[in-house]
Amino acid sequence: MNLTEQLHFTGFTPRMHAAVAGALLLGLALLSLLFFQYRDVNVWHGWAESNGLRKPSYSERIFEESIFRTRANTWSNYAFVVVGAYALALAWVDRKSPRDADAGYLVRHPLFSVLFGAGCVALGIGSGVFHASLTRWGQQLDVATMYPAMIALIAMNVARLFERTPVHTAARWGIAAAAVVISVLLYVYKWEMSSLNVLSTLILSLTVCGVLDIFRKRSSFLRRWMMFSGLALVVAIVCRQTDVAGRFTGPDAWLQGHALWHVFCAASLGLVYLYFRSERILSAGGETVRVGAMSDRR
Repeated sequence: MNLTEQLHFTGFTPRMHAAVAGALLLGLALLSLLFFQYRDVNVWHGWAESNGLRKPSYSERIFEESIFRTRANTWSNYAFVVVGAYALALAWVDRKSPRDADAGYLVRHPLFSVLFGAGCVALGIGSGVFHASLTRWGQQLDVATMYPAMIALIAMNVARLFERTPVHTAARWGIAAAAVVISVLLYVYKWEMSSLNVLSTLILSLTVCGVLDIFRKRSSFLRRWMMFSGLALVVAIVCRQTDVAGRFTGPDAWLQGHALWHVFCAASLGLVYLYFRSERILSAGGETVRVGAMSDRR
């Protein structure tokens, strides 16, 4: 079985890939026009400042009189948008295309790919706005948008507990709605809670979900994707902390430690998504189920 089949990418045609890539390139072009038009214009004048403007935590030089006050740290957030765009495209494919009977929960219920993809796009925008503006509102947006993508995957794992019950459909939609509400509340009450505690709890919860998958008798997973995700997160943390310590590169270097934090965190999210996407349903005897296309696209 090749990688395309393992990750249920068979319905993702070159035309779909071209459409997603084209949309992403268009987004980059629009951002580039915005940047060059207002490169030397302080569009953030009058906004409440974050502490990061006067007492920066990261090494990159700050251009206060610019729409992108930090540049590498702003542009690098597009990595989250890329991951989110492909997750949303896969949700569309999963919804419209026939799928194998052994497809896992995430593939059979694209709702959670939509939530995950939207969360990644929101993170790219939120963190991008913060590093571009270094405003207090941008900081609130940055921190709050760290959570929704992980919440979506945790919600999926909770919903699958109801899969073999009569209330599964109602539970699935209710849990998805709860995930959205929780994400909004974490934005509203951002300043009343520790972002480190919330983020650590979500990462730990996803890790527990991966560990529990080891004991699932009806499913198999490609566990290497979870390991790759963890490795990417470790590299991201090393890059970030080295940058905070001022030992990564100089302030004018195009390669910044915090920018790599964004890229490797995006990779970590994408890899954990692939892990859950790799689920395959097994028969009672432990063999992969192969009985044709499934019709449940709800």
